Amino acid sequence: MRHHDESPDQDDEIEWVSKSQMKREMHALKELGLALVRLKPNELAKVPLDDELKEAIDLAHKLSSKKEREGLRRHLQYVGKLMRSRDVTAIEQSLAAFDHKSAVANAHFHRLEQWRDRLVREGDKGVDALLAEYQRLDRQKLRQLARQARKELAADLPPKAYRELFQYLKQNLEP
Repeated sequence: MRHHDESPDQDDEIEWVSKSQMKREMHALKELGLALVRLKPNELAKVPLDDELKEAIDLAHKLSSKKEREGLRRHLQYVGKLMRSRDVTAIEQSLAAFDHKSAVANAHFHRLEQWRDRLVREGDKGVDALLAEYQRLDRQKLRQLARQARKELAADLPPKAYRELFQYLKQNLEP
C-alpha cells in the first residue's frame, strides 16, 4: 500500500545489496587502504587524500614499523571504515597510474636485459641489430663490453662487464 507522498519511482531507486556483497566491498576498501599504506611517501603525496585519512595512514606506517601486527590489523580495519564514507575513485585512479608506470618500467627493464643477453650471445650480429634501431650508440663500446662479458662468463669470473653493458644500455635507450 502506497502513501500519498510516495512517488511510484521511489522503489526503483533502492538498490538491495547482499550481505556477502557488502563484505566483499568492505574487504576491497580495506585492501585499498593497505595499498595506500604500502606506498612510498613521495607516491602517497600524489594521492588525493583528506586530512583524516592521511593521519590514519601515517599512524598505520608507525604501527607497521613497530611490528605491532594486531594493532596494525585493527587499524587497517579502521582505514577501511574511513574509506567507506569517501569517494575512492580518484584514489583508485592514482594507484592504477602507479601500477601502469611500474609495468612500463618493468617492460623496459626486461627489454634492456634481452638486448644485453643478445649482445653477449651474438656478438657483432647483435651489435648490428641494436645499432639498426638505435644509431646514436657507440659501436666500439658495445663490441668491447659484449666481448668482455662473454670472456667473463666463459671463465666464470664476476660479471663486471656484463653489468657495465646493462648500465650503458640503460643510460642510452629511452623507455
